[in-house]
Amino acid sequence: VMKIKYKILLLIDCIVNLLLGILLLLFPIGVIDFLGLPQTNTNFYPSILGAVILGIGLALLFELAGQAKRFRGLGLGGAILINIVGSLVLIFWLIFGSLDIPIKGRMVLWIVGAIVFLIGIVELATKSWIYEN
Repeated sequence: VMKIKYKILLLIDCIVNLLLGILLLLFPIGVIDFLGLPQTNTNFYPSILGAVILGIGLALLFELAGQAKRFRGLGLGGAILINIVGSLVLIFWLIFGSLDIPIKGRMVLWIVGAIVFLIGIVELATKSWIYEN
């Protein structure tokens, strides 16, 4: 039986990934302009990133919904690694990269980096990713 804290963390992580993935996948140029993020000369990279993030969100949803049917998606252990590594790389770029973006874009990226990092830390700290038999 899936513990309630596991379900809550899985759901929060799932929602964040699904929303960000859908936005990037469906509206790469509009979202990039609106949020003040670094420009690209192609929709390829934002679309691929959106697809990957959407896939992560769907895998988390699959994990959440599939527990009763005994099938697995992406558990919190994998989500923790993705969240911490992804957020640390983003934060590294914000601190050391020479991103020529407006303050609005920097704020959005710092907020995203902080939220994703904090989700990973909370998931890690609760030890809800450890199976109990």
